[in-house]
Amino acid sequence: MQVKKYTLLAVLFAFTIFLLLPAAAHAGLFSAQPPAPAVYYFISDLHIGGDGALNRCHFEKELIEFLRKIENGPRPAELVIVGDAFGLWELSDPAGNEKLRYIAQTHPALFAQLRETGKKVKITLLPGNHDYDLACWNGYKAELAEYNINLERGTHIMRDIAGRKIWIEHGNQHDEFNTFPEYGDRYGMPAGYFITSSTVTLAGRNADRGRSVWLNDLQSVYPNEEIPFWIWSNYFYKEMTPILRWLLLPFLLLFTFSVIVFIGRLLEKFRILRTKIFSVNFAKRFGFPGRLIDWVIWVNSIVISFVLILSIPLFLLSKDIQGALRRYGVDTSDDLKIQKENRYLDAAKKVFEKDSSVAVFIYGHTHNPSMRKIGERYVLNTGTWLKRLDRVKGHFRLLPDVYYPSYHLNYFTISQLGSGIRIGYDVIPKARPNDLTFLEKLVIYGKKKPTEPTIPAETIIIPTAP
Repeated sequence: MQVKKYTLLAVLFAFTIFLLLPAAAHAGLFSAQPPAPAVYYFISDLHIGGDGALNRCHFEKELIEFLRKIENGPRPAELVIVGDAFGLWELSDPAGNEKLRYIAQTHPALFAQLRETGKKVKITLLPGNHDYDLACWNGYKAELAEYNINLERGTHIMRDIAGRKIWIEHGNQHDEFNTFPEYGDRYGMPAGYFITSSTVTLAGRNADRGRSVWLNDLQSVYPNEEIPFWIWSNYFYKEMTPILRWLLLPFLLLFTFSVIVFIGRLLEKFRILRTKIFSVNFAKRFGFPGRLIDWVIWVNSIVISFVLILSIPLFLLSKDIQGALRRYGVDTSDDLKIQKENRYLDAAKKVFEKDSSVAVFIYGHTHNPSMRKIGERYVLNTGTWLKRLDRVKGHFRLLPDVYYPSYHLNYFTISQLGSGIRIGYDVIPKARPNDLTFLEKLVIYGKKKPTEPTIPAETIIIPTAP
């Protein structure tokens, strides 16, 4: 009787499981992997943390608001930070594995929000080059888990969407200056590490000593070949003693005029030009201001004479230096950024050729947000949340170019739309910083300012026919 009782209970239990199994399977309870998120969010290159002034996060308020926003978005969702979330290279004071803990302690509101958002939205972090330590020490995974951040160590990760795949990488592996000889080896560092850990950290520690904190923006200069020109620009407009700068201005502003007068007077002297326009005495015509103009022209004429004497050896030296720079892979041409970005297009093409199921290739690292199409597939650059510095040529060619500041707090989303894939793009508004001096504004007044990248708010990838 007892055996029959247990047999009946077993049959009832099995029957109940049989009835509930389809519903459980539909809910994903017994699937090998959880269901794909309804939406993926992608950001990168936050570079939070660093010595001195570098530890100030100027977009922390906007980042916290963004995290709160995605909590109330579609579910399930995943936020993927595509590398360089933290500036571990820029930190020298905390020793060894204390760097992440130091950043969390100095940005408590941000990390508290990450913990709260991570309860509702899966947050995945991919190491970049500036936070490469995350890929080398096992303890970081547990530390980040305390804030509900899932660390995935590797050169790339994959995600599924609408039966296709998303390839995600930081991208430093295609930059010989920042690629690692052996991924995961904490002691095998690229050249970029030694430059950053010395020059950039030094700039962060000493930024507050200057007449302004322009050194704090060193990590925003891209490409690195721009750094010498950026330093000269900021020294002239922000760091140079004001009296010296305003004494130099007349000579620099009137230099082109002086060249014209110098050549004109030579032509008139040798009667090639039969006029007396250039030999005019400005002091007699305009009094004291004219005397100043004559004096500036006289000084500039001496400089021009020396330049003419040295022009041939200087020209040959310039050509030789340019050749040497090209041999070392250094170029200062306007299309330098395009040349660098083409490396990532080539990397995406190789991935697409190897795996036809990859529909989107995502990377960061270069700080330039973009979306480009290869066939029916797309390559996305997630940009940066750091301040952007765009070089603008001034009206007066002998004055340094101006580096125009702005913010472009952008993010991509990818979700399924029917049987296709929707790529979304959005920018969080942030006021442009008022960093330019009066002279910088004057030099570029009326000049065309850099515009935001033209990336459509919505792009649909239509499924290919089987």
